[in-house]
Amino acid sequence: MPVRAAGAESGRGIPKSPSETMEELEHTCPQPRLTLTAPAPFADETSCQCQAPHEKLTIAQARLGTPVDRPVRVYADGIFDLFHAGHARALMQAKTLFPNSYLLVGVCSDDLTHKFKGFTVMNETERYEALRHCRYVDEVIRDAPWTLTPEFLEKHKIDFVAHDDIPYSSAGSDDVYKHIKEAGMFVPTQRTEGISTSDIITRIVRDYDVYARRNLQRGYTAKELNVSFINEKKYRFQNQVDKMKEKVKNVEEKSKEFVYKVEEKSHDLIQKWEEKSREFIGNFLELFGPDGAWHPMAQGAPCLQRAWLTDPARAQLERRGVLRQKQMFQERSGRMLQAFSPRQSPNSSPTRGRSPSRSPSPPWVINKTSPPSSPKAASASLSSMSEGDEDEK
Repeated sequence: MPVRAAGAESGRGIPKSPSETMEELEHTCPQPRLTLTAPAPFADETSCQCQAPHEKLTIAQARLGTPVDRPVRVYADGIFDLFHAGHARALMQAKTLFPNSYLLVGVCSDDLTHKFKGFTVMNETERYEALRHCRYVDEVIRDAPWTLTPEFLEKHKIDFVAHDDIPYSSAGSDDVYKHIKEAGMFVPTQRTEGISTSDIITRIVRDYDVYARRNLQRGYTAKELNVSFINEKKYRFQNQVDKMKEKVKNVEEKSKEFVYKVEEKSHDLIQKWEEKSREFIGNFLELFGPDGAWHPMAQGAPCLQRAWLTDPARAQLERRGVLRQKQMFQERSGRMLQAFSPRQSPNSSPTRGRSPSRSPSPPWVINKTSPPSSPKAASASLSSMSEGDEDEK
């Protein structure tokens, strides 16, 4: 914004004319980061060298987006040890307080932190770098003061200070931000419940044995972990026990899986065996019948009769083959019936004392007679055989 230089006078001490006294002074404050391809710079690398005066802004004016020629410079400070999501969320709130904000983050040094708060897990260099790689941070101020002074606020052209509204008592003061609040430069942010640096350290201390065993297993020495010889042996023994438990658990899971697969396969095998057995029994009953007679050849006799009537030469050849097959099946069925029938003692045998020549022939035995001389005779013999079978039934 063009402004008039204060006390602009000529070399002779006579005020200049209006056209000569107007000097163009523009704000040269750094602008917020637009890309995230590089970490945020440190304040001593890109300090605000703007010579134009910074008008004091109210929170209402800043929320309207004024002034248009420079960003609103917001300051947030802290220790930021073990940088976590609660820190990032607080910085996000500070960054989004106003439409056009430039966020400066002050990080206290190790000496100052150890003096007023206590020891840290991360050193100051690690804490500086953690802040530089946060996307909401535009500039990092190293070795920030514990209590903000007017000189510090003027040096960095700070418009507002962002922090949670809980009174922060330290360094002999009930609230180190009290004078900032009275000046109307304080903007409160919300804390993230359930996470803090103290909570994380408490978890580590509470489960110290677990993390000590973890690091021993990962290759750290007992000296690096500040663990005694006895505790080292104890932790290593516990690690071995845990490994054995894990192996036993894996074996149990694999055994259960194997048993399940065997049960599935056995069920399938039993089911297939039942199907095959039913099929075998059905085929056996269909072939021999419940009375032990052989049915398919008797059913094929009419076909053979029709074949004899149409082709006498072929019928004669087929008849010979059929007779051979029938004789073979008769012998096999006789042996099977003899095997299935109960054995009788010689004293109770009904055929004892009878001559073999007088024993009645079974119905399936064919009289060995000469083949018929003509097709008509063959058909007549087959008809008589069929009638005889029907009479016996």
